Amino acid sequence: MVGTIRTWRLSDAADLAAALNNPNILKNLRDGLPYPYTLADAENYIRAMLGAEPGSQYAFTVDVNGKAVGSIAVFRQANIHFRTAELGYYIAEPYWGQGIGTKAVQQTCNYVFENSDILRIFAEPFAYNTASCRILQKAGFTLEGILRKNAIKNGEVLDMKLYSLIRE
Repeated sequence: MVGTIRTWRLSDAADLAAALNNPNILKNLRDGLPYPYTLADAENYIRAMLGAEPGSQYAFTVDVNGKAVGSIAVFRQANIHFRTAELGYYIAEPYWGQGIGTKAVQQTCNYVFENSDILRIFAEPFAYNTASCRILQKAGFTLEGILRKNAIKNGEVLDMKLYSLIRE
């Protein structure tokens, strides 16, 4: 099964809501997402991604056979970091372990490097999220270090790993 990135469509909202109504996905994402995640939440997110200021972020759905099975985005940083961007993504659980996340990360980073002045893309998965760390490694990211006690998620103090990919 091969996935590809594409621009969000409002018709993806039901797929998005279904994917994010899963505690196994939410435990690996930053806080701020509502639970349960409603169709209206999904529509609002898609509208926000489609309406973002050009060049400030690059947001895509991960598509498998016309179905939105994940989300991936690169967010430009500010001030002295304006040529650096943070990567975030998730894949719906039924599609885990099939190489779809790795392919989406590669496609997204290639797109950003080819269509912007961004020099560095970084990601900060929770250290326990070995699957996400593996996706980044397979996509060519370099582990720069461990961010010790860097986050609190569900009341637990967690380490995060810092990965980066530099424009060649």
